This record gives sequence, C-alpha cells and structure tokens, in this order.
Amino acid sequence: MMDCWRLDPNPLLIDIHLCNMSSTYDFLASDSAENGAGIQSQSYVPVAYNDAELLDAYSRAVVTAAEKVSPSVVKIDVTQRVASRRGEREAHGGGSGFIFTPDGLILTNSHVVHGATRIEVSLNDGRQLLASTIGDDPATDLAVIRIDGPGLVPVPLGDSQQLRVGQLVIAIGNPFGFQYTVTAGVVSALGRSLRSQSGRLIDDVIQTDAALNPGNSGGPLVTSDGRVVGVNTATIMMAQGLCFAIGINTAKFVASRLLRDGRIRRSYIGIEAQTAPLHRRLVRFHDLPAETGVVVLSVENNSPAAQAGLREGDLIISMAGRPVAGIDDLHRLLSDLPSGMRTEVAILRRTEKLTVSLVPQEPAES
Repeated sequence: MMDCWRLDPNPLLIDIHLCNMSSTYDFLASDSAENGAGIQSQSYVPVAYNDAELLDAYSRAVVTAAEKVSPSVVKIDVTQRVASRRGEREAHGGGSGFIFTPDGLILTNSHVVHGATRIEVSLNDGRQLLASTIGDDPATDLAVIRIDGPGLVPVPLGDSQQLRVGQLVIAIGNPFGFQYTVTAGVVSALGRSLRSQSGRLIDDVIQTDAALNPGNSGGPLVTSDGRVVGVNTATIMMAQGLCFAIGINTAKFVASRLLRDGRIRRSYIGIEAQTAPLHRRLVRFHDLPAETGVVVLSVENNSPAAQAGLREGDLIISMAGRPVAGIDDLHRLLSDLPSGMRTEVAILRRTEKLTVSLVPQEPAES
C-alpha cells in the first residue's frame, strides 16, 4: 500500500521588501526591429524603502482595522449559579463579543455565556445593556446573544477560506477586564482541530500568534481591511504564540442554525465508544481503508444502537458508506446525518464483517 502525503493547499505568501537600496541596475533588452537594429540599453532604478516607511504602513493597517472594528466589539459580564458544598452561589465571569447585525445580534463563545442567569453588555460608547441568549452550541464553542438599543454598529464579516498563512490579523477584546485591547500577529497555520468542552472536535480552526488572554474569548479576529475572519476562543497555557480562533465561515453556519432553531440539531445512536486499533490481518482480509475504528464500550437501553442490535465489543468501521477511523469521524457523521433517516453501519464482530441498519435520533436533551 502506497503512502499518501497530503500537501497543504494554502501557499505561503511572502512579501519581500528591499530596504535601503541605492544601487542602480542596468539591464539590456533586445529590440528586434525589421531593419535589424542593434541592442538598446535600458536603465532600471528600484524604489528605495526604509524601515520607518514599512513600520508606518504596518501601523496604519493595524490602526485602521482597529478603528473600524472597535465600535462593534463589546465586553460581556455574566452571572451564573454554581453548586458548592454550602449550596448554590453566584459566580461572575466575562469575555468579549462583537455585533454582527444592526438589530443587536452578538456573536461570542459558548463557554462565556453558557448557563448564565444574567448577561450585561458594555458597548464602546460606554452604554451598558442587558442581553438575552438566542442559543449556544458547546460543540463548536459558539453562542449568539441579543441586545436592544439604538445606534448599534455591526462589523463586516469576511471569508475564512480566503486566509493565507503569514497574513496579518488583529485580535480585539477585553483581556482581564481591560476593555478594547488590540493585539496583532499573523496567521500561523490553518485547518487546525480543537477539542471543545463537549468532547467534539472543532474543525478548520485558525492558529495565530496574536496574543490572547482570558477575557479575549469571543472577540473578533480581523484582517487588515477590518473584516472578521475568526472568533477568538482559546490559548495553550504555558505556551507563547499559540492562540486559536474559530473560522468565521463555521460561525456563520452555526449562527444561522441558532437563529432558526435556538440550537444545533445533531443525531445520536446511544453508545459509549472510543477509537481502537484494528488487527492487521482483519484490515488486509476485509480490505479496510483504515487501521483503526470505533469500539463500542456500552449500549444504552432502547437507543437506536440497541434496536439495531449493536453489542459491546463491536467495531464500527463505516457509516452511510463513509469510513469511520475514529470517534471524531463518528461525531462528524452524526452532525451531518439527519435524524430519523435509516443508515447502514458496517461493523466487525470478532472476525466477521456485518452490516446493520439503524435510525439515528435527536437526543431528548439538546
């Protein structure tokens, strides 16, 4: 079996600046006229740039983007009821967000507002307004809340698929309560995956070295033209320059579903499972596309999996004709499959390959 290497489709863009150059280069260009004229000499003088001019251009890009987006960035303060040994008590937290419609819809992180009993939003002009939750999705760590007020300024949304590694990006938020803090950096990598608090993978995550700190969560990641391309969400503790944002294309999809349904509808089959390796002999004998699958650890009573006859120890290797190499593949498929539609699932039971038919359902609590 040949090894397949996947090439990154996003080319690295490098701007090369020639600084403090004063020399003149002469190039010869041939002029093939009908009368056989000889070679003419042309002179080329490169434009000289100095560091100050380049830094001024960089500063202007950051300043322009920050001034354009800052009126739409909000500070979010939340109150939650949490259980403790002495009973329930109030806990306070917060984060950032940004207005993306004129009627006061705000996009932020799910972990900022999930379970909040009170949400207060502070605007750039000093106003403080109460907000209500439209919906939140812990699986993608995104949420939509709403405020009512005049003169709200929405921020333009960009296209995260057009980002390139090395591109300038600016993060705006409220780290540690310091309002409207701006940091700048570049896109370090694209197509990362980040595990959410629900255990599911968030795909197409943007990695950047623009500094993020607690309180930046939910704030916008913008390009130099002032368009939002990501929702800041996480950093890796004890690491420098490893910060992540959810692509705005994912956020657009999630926000539209939250506005329509108040939640993201995902199917479930009622099993507890984990990724497990497959024996090489089984992989070769059944000509399987992957050397791993999903092993069923337990099956819920009266669940779709139980009704289909799945048992503890079964190995799921495909669903709806698509290979399942791990638990994350299964999560993605269940997110895409509509509930109530009969689906074929290929499994390995001991050494035998079987196909069972089950009907994924929407869980009672969503």
